[in-house]
Amino acid sequence: MPNAKLLNYLHLHFIVFIWGFTAVLGALISIDAIALVWFRMSIASVLILGWIAYKKTPLKFSPKTMTVFLLAGAIIAVHWLTFFGAIKIANVSITLAIMSTGSFFTAFLEPIFYKRKIIWYEVVFGLIVVLGLYVIFQVEGDYTWGIILALISSFLGALFSVINGKLAKEYNASAISFYELFFGVCCISLYLLFSGSFDASFFSLSQADWGYLFILASACTAYAFIASVHVMKWISPYTVMLTINMEPVYGIVLALFILGDSENMGPQFYYGAAIIVLTVVANGIIKNRRKKKSKN
Repeated sequence: MPNAKLLNYLHLHFIVFIWGFTAVLGALISIDAIALVWFRMSIASVLILGWIAYKKTPLKFSPKTMTVFLLAGAIIAVHWLTFFGAIKIANVSITLAIMSTGSFFTAFLEPIFYKRKIIWYEVVFGLIVVLGLYVIFQVEGDYTWGIILALISSFLGALFSVINGKLAKEYNASAISFYELFFGVCCISLYLLFSGSFDASFFSLSQADWGYLFILASACTAYAFIASVHVMKWISPYTVMLTINMEPVYGIVLALFILGDSENMGPQFYYGAAIIVLTVVANGIIKNRRKKKSKN
C-alpha cells in the first residue's frame, strides 16, 4: 500500500517538526526549567493515562520492572531539566545543535547494554562530531554552561533511548511511557517538596504559559510519542532514525522565524552545527548500506 506508506512518511516528518518545536516552546515559556518539566510531565502523564484507559491497556508489572521504570523516569526527568536549562542559559539553536550528538553517545552505550563490539566508523564519526563541537565552543564561548548542559542532556537522552529500546521489546509502549513520566514527576516533586518550592506562586502561571505548556505536554509529548509508535508499523527503523536527524534543522529554522534576533548566530556556529548534523546523517546512510550487504 504505497499511499499508506507515503502518508505515514509525511506524518513522521510532521512528528519530527513538532519535536523541533519543543525547544521553541521551552524558550517561550517564562517559568524556570524545573517547573516547566514538572508541568510537562504531569500533564502528559495524565493525558497518556486517559489514552491507556480508553485502550484498556494493562498496567500491572513486577516490582523489578517497576524499578527499571523508576530509573528510566528519573533519567528522562534530568534529561529534560538539562535540555530546557540549556535553552534558558544559551538558546534554542545551540541546544539543538549539541543535542545532535545523541546518536554518537548511543553508539558507545549500545555495546555496553547489548554486549556487541564498538564499530570503528562510529568512533571516527564521533571524533568528527567532537570537531564540530570544538568549532561551536570556539565561536560561542559565552554559552559554555549552556553547551555543557546540552551535552549532559544529549548523553542522558541516549541512555534513556537505549534503556527504552530493551523495554519496548517486552512491554506496551504507552504503559512504559506513562510510568516513566509518572515516576519522573515523583522525583521532581520530592525535590520541590524538600526545597519548599511547592507553594501558591508555583502554580500561578500566566495564561500564555498555561497555553504553551498544554501544547508542549499534549502535542509535543503525549501525541508525538503515540504517533511515532504508530508510523513505525509502516516505515523502516532506518528511515525513522534518518528523519529524526532533521529535528535540529527544523528546530533551528523555527527558532529563527519565531524568536528572531536572539537566535541569530555567527557563520562559524552554523559550520559547526552542519558538521554535526551531516556526520549523523552519514552515519545513518553507512549503517543502512552495511545492513543491506549483510542481508545479501
